[in-house]
Amino acid sequence: MTVSSTEFAAAPRGSADHAAGLGTIARLQRDKPWWLLPVTVVVVLGSFIVYSAWTATVGHGDASIAGNPPYLSPFYSPTWLAGHVPVFPALLCLLVPIGFRGTCYYYRKAYHRSFLLDPPACSVAEPRHRAYHGETRFPLVLNNLHRFTMYLAVAYVFILGYDAVNAFSLGGHLYLGLGTAIMVVNVILIAAYTFSCHSLRHFVGGGMDCYSCVRFGKPRHRIWQAVTRLNVRHPMWAWVSMFSVWSVDVYIRILGAGWFTDPHHIF
Repeated sequence: MTVSSTEFAAAPRGSADHAAGLGTIARLQRDKPWWLLPVTVVVVLGSFIVYSAWTATVGHGDASIAGNPPYLSPFYSPTWLAGHVPVFPALLCLLVPIGFRGTCYYYRKAYHRSFLLDPPACSVAEPRHRAYHGETRFPLVLNNLHRFTMYLAVAYVFILGYDAVNAFSLGGHLYLGLGTAIMVVNVILIAAYTFSCHSLRHFVGGGMDCYSCVRFGKPRHRIWQAVTRLNVRHPMWAWVSMFSVWSVDVYIRILGAGWFTDPHHIF
């Protein structure tokens, strides 16, 4: 039996006809409790925040604890910024990633719904009722810095890329290891997240009504299209890049602890 779009739209939500018109994934998304997503975000994103704070303090001024040549943890890159704060040796290295991700349009939605319950989900009442001020008051007014942190985040992509290139060399020889591949994948995912940024999309293609009426209009339009294709998956890039950063640091620490020998080949 097929259900027409008219019949499906008219069918009461939760009825058998309504369910028949939904795919398996759509039905699972419809039937899941509203609180499942906020709880998942709090647990996963909260764990990453706690881990980041932990890894920023364990070095005690010695960033080499997070490095196992030729590898370097992204938490301690660039190296010339690491180790300047006695208690938080990775603090200066994390300021740009924290600023960029903390003010990211997607992450705003995540922490508004999950951490602030403001609102926790669609059609779910907020637990508090206060005057809405948007991003005009502290601390949410800091979200307006996102477009500035975006410029620095783009620079970080090249810094992490430099670290990945260095991971191919050890003692003047070409080094190919599992960690090398993990670092390269991390840079690719970080780049996908950074270059799918809403602010970058506006930077390359916003502020104009006619591409053919401005200088370099066609190249800018092609760049805008490329960023737009990435931007569609911006939430996905935000999550997978977060896990990739996590995995690089954990992998390097495992090597440093001697729990595992990096599979590699030296030429």
